[in-house]
Amino acid sequence: MPQLPDDLDAVAVRTWCSLALEALGRERAEIDAINVYPIADGDTGTNLYLTVESAAAAVEAVFAAHETGATAPATADAVRAMAHGALIGARGNSGTILAQLLRGMAGVLADGGDAAHLRRALTRAADAARRAVAHPVEGTVLTVAAAAAEAAEGGEPDLPTVVHAAYDGALAALARTPEQLAVLGRAGVVDAGGRGLVAVLGALVETVTGQAPVRGPRTAHGKAPTPVDGGSVVGLPVGGTPVEVGPAGGFPAGSVPEAGAPVGEGPLDCPEDGVAGPAFEVIYLLEAGDEQVARLRTRLDALGDSLVVVGGDGLWHVHVHVDDAGAAVEAGVEAGRPYRIRITHFATESGHDLRVQAEPAQRAVVVVVPGDGLAGLCTEAGATTVIARPGEPPASGELVDAIRRAHAREVVLLPNDAALRHTAAAAAEQARTEGVRVALVPTRAAVQGIAALAVHEPDRGFDEDVVAMTAAAGATRYAELAVAERQSWTMAGICQAGDILGLIDGDVAVIGADVPATARTVLDRMLAAGGELVTLVLGEDVPDSLADALEEHVREGHLAVDTVVYRGGHQRAPLLIGVE
Repeated sequence: MPQLPDDLDAVAVRTWCSLALEALGRERAEIDAINVYPIADGDTGTNLYLTVESAAAAVEAVFAAHETGATAPATADAVRAMAHGALIGARGNSGTILAQLLRGMAGVLADGGDAAHLRRALTRAADAARRAVAHPVEGTVLTVAAAAAEAAEGGEPDLPTVVHAAYDGALAALARTPEQLAVLGRAGVVDAGGRGLVAVLGALVETVTGQAPVRGPRTAHGKAPTPVDGGSVVGLPVGGTPVEVGPAGGFPAGSVPEAGAPVGEGPLDCPEDGVAGPAFEVIYLLEAGDEQVARLRTRLDALGDSLVVVGGDGLWHVHVHVDDAGAAVEAGVEAGRPYRIRITHFATESGHDLRVQAEPAQRAVVVVVPGDGLAGLCTEAGATTVIARPGEPPASGELVDAIRRAHAREVVLLPNDAALRHTAAAAAEQARTEGVRVALVPTRAAVQGIAALAVHEPDRGFDEDVVAMTAAAGATRYAELAVAERQSWTMAGICQAGDILGLIDGDVAVIGADVPATARTVLDRMLAAGGELVTLVLGEDVPDSLADALEEHVREGHLAVDTVVYRGGHQRAPLLIGVE
C-alpha cells in the first residue's frame, strides 16, 4: 500500500493530477450530458478532461526532467507546472475557470502543502476564479468553489480533515445549484462545471486519504449519481429510466437527459432567459502585459458574454462568446500576441444547438505541425491541424479533439514527431472506440507529413491511400538545424553552446558556426544518396535570402533536383529540410 502524504508534495500533486484525470475520464460522458449552461453544447466534461490532461502532462514533464536525479522535483515546480499546463490546455468556459482555480491554488501551495496552506489555497483559488469571470453567476462552478473554500476553514487543522471538508462543502453546494440557476432547475440537473470540480476534489481526497469518497447510492444502470435538493440524487445514465434513490424520495421534475440530447425549454446559452446567445466561442492564448489585458477585458465584454480571462505573468488564456469572432481576435492582436486560436460556431438555423451536425465526411487527415505557417498550408490542402508550439507538445486529448473536429468516418493521423508516437497511438485508439476508423502513419518530421499529404487522395480506397501516404513519408529523409544550448557530446563530436547543429534523421551529423554554411553541408550530405525534390521550411526569423541561396546551391551542385520553400512561422527549428 502506498504511503499517504503528510502534505501536498510534488509526488502527491502528481498523484492528484492522475486521479483527477481518471475521475473525469469516467464521468466525462455524464457531465457532457448535463451541460446546459452557459451553452447547451454537451462538452463540459470533455473540456475539463482535456484541461486536466494538459495539467497532468506538464507535471509528468517535470518528473521526467528529474529521472536521473535521486530526489523528486520541488513542490513549487510541480504545482506551477500543473497550473501552467492547465492554462495552456484549457478548453471551454469550464476548463478556463478550472485553470484559474489551479493557478490560484498553485500560488499558495508553492510555499507549502500542509493543511493551513491548503485552506488558503482553496480560498485564493475561489477568489481568483470569480475575479476572472466578467459577470459571475451563482449556481455555477464559482459557487461550488467558494463553498469548498468556506467549508475547509472549519474543523481540525489536519490535511485529511481539510480535504474532506472541502469536498463535502462542494458536494452540498452542487446539490443546491438547480435552486440558484433557473436553467438548471428546468432541466432537472446540477451544474456540469460544478460536478467536474467535485470530481477533481474527490481525487484530492483519494490522494490524501487513500480512499475515494463515497457519493451515495448508484442508479440501477450503475452510473454514479449526482446529488440534488435535500440529499436526493439524480442518476445520469445514457438513456433509460433512473430509479428512485436518496432520502428526499425521488428525482426533481424533468427527465434525465440522454447524452447529446437537447435539455430543458427555451434558450439555454445565456444568463438571461429569452435572450439569444452569441454565435461563436473564441478562445486563444495571449502574450501581453497586465495593462493591455485590462483594456482587452473591457473591449471583449462589450462584444459578447461568458468572458473569462485567466493567467498572469505575461501569459493569458482568453475565452469569450461573441457574434463577431474576427473582432474578438483583432482585440487580442491589439493587446499582444494571440496564438492557439480556436473558434467554434454555435449557431444553426434552428438556434444554438451544436448537436445538429452535417453528415460526416468519408475521410480526413489530421496533421501535427510545428508552426502556424505550415498549419495554413495543410489547412489549404484540406487537413485538420494541431499546432505543436516549442516546448508544448500536444496531449492525446488534443489529438482526439482534432479527430472529432475533422468529422469523418475515416481519419489518417500524421504526428510528424517521433516523440509523439505513443501519444498519437493513444489518441487513435480512443477515436476508434468512438467509431472512427483511424490509421496512424508514423511520420517523424513535418516534411514527411507534407510529403504524405501531397499524395493523399480521398477518392481511392482507405487502405490504398494509407499505403501511398506511408510510402511517401518513408521515402523522405528529414533534417533540421538547431542551436546548441550547452557543451555536449554528439555523434559528430563535441559541440559548444551557440554552435549550429545539423540533425539528419534525428542524429547530429554536422556542427557548424552559422546557419547558411551548416545548411549547405547538410544538403550535400543528404543529396549524396540521391534525391529529386528538396523541401525547405523556414522559421519566422530566417530571411528569404537564405532560401534563395540554398536554392541556388542545390541548382548548381545537384542537377535535376527541384526545390520548394515554405514559411513555417513560429517554430522551434530555424530550418527544416526534406529530401525525396
